[in-house]
Amino acid sequence: MCNRTFTAFIAMALLNVGCTMALALTMSVSLSNPRVAVVTGASRGIGRGIALELGSSGYKVYVLGRSSRNKSKKYEDQRPTPDNLDLTVESAAEEISKLGGCGMAISCDLNQDGEIERVLEEIYKIEKRLDILVCSAYTTPPGISLRGDFWTQGLEMWDAVNGLGLRQVYATCLAAVPKMIETAKAMKDSNNNASPPLICLVSSFGGKSYTFNVAYGVGKAAIDRLSLDMSYQLKKHGVATTTLYPGLVQTEANIQMDIDGTWDEASGNLDLSQGETPAFSGRAVAKLASLSKDAMMARSGNVEVVAELAKEMDFTDVDGTRPASIRSLQYLLPNFVFPQVEKEAGKPVPDWMKNNIPDMLVPWSVFSSGPPPEMDTR
Repeated sequence: MCNRTFTAFIAMALLNVGCTMALALTMSVSLSNPRVAVVTGASRGIGRGIALELGSSGYKVYVLGRSSRNKSKKYEDQRPTPDNLDLTVESAAEEISKLGGCGMAISCDLNQDGEIERVLEEIYKIEKRLDILVCSAYTTPPGISLRGDFWTQGLEMWDAVNGLGLRQVYATCLAAVPKMIETAKAMKDSNNNASPPLICLVSSFGGKSYTFNVAYGVGKAAIDRLSLDMSYQLKKHGVATTTLYPGLVQTEANIQMDIDGTWDEASGNLDLSQGETPAFSGRAVAKLASLSKDAMMARSGNVEVVAELAKEMDFTDVDGTRPASIRSLQYLLPNFVFPQVEKEAGKPVPDWMKNNIPDMLVPWSVFSSGPPPEMDTR
């Protein structure tokens, strides 16, 4: 594992001379050979939560994202950072190292064709392996209502959410898969029965049911299908895929919207205090990555809901709780059904009913049948 001094040295190199030179500098340093993970969109939000949890689980984690302390690495459409938060690839890498892992920061813009290919090639030259790829980078266009009608959003919404959120995910997989196949082959040749390489695509319940807008749902459904179809071709090579469904997540951006007073309109009045932390998704990925080869390959291509994995694999969020799955009655009734009932009846739902909701999952066929009640405009 790398130590804090080494990580600080790399961060300084990245700050001054860029990621290509910094990666080259590491080639002369003797390190142990931990499993290697690459996480995109890892400077903040769900990607950061996953990167930190993989790092604390013993992975050497390459943290990819646009947000950087390097003043020469600024992008015109980069989202603002909430006050007093250092949401950069460097801070994420440093936090991983503080947790006992090994964090490596690389600032890059995945919207630029050829960028992810170059970065992954540099990483593979050094590490000679790639065990986990997590695609979490995502963006929405500024100044356009996320809940607007698609014909009023223009191509800006489509290009934003499905450029970085779909096209570049595909490009990242194209570049990573040959390296992961080689990693799996090397493990097989050495009779290494450790968990096989894993591609994790971060999606959402929008892949199953109407959420936010048309472009968003199309992109998420495509991500789900990408993971599934890749699994068919990769199975014979010993590489697994998974699609991750976080629930309502307390990302830095969502918390800032709550502070700014824009959260209720954007979310449909969901209670963010009941949401999951980004670490919850990270713990889900770490658990999946620890499965045996047979168990992981049996699940390859599946949609995995973070909250449902927590029950199955016995892990909790950072506060020791297990938030309910979005398709559980414990989530659907208080957030969507009860408010509608109270509105129509003109009186509150009794407490005994609110306090005794079973944690029962609605079948996907039912969940996918339409939007929640207050979003249904029929």
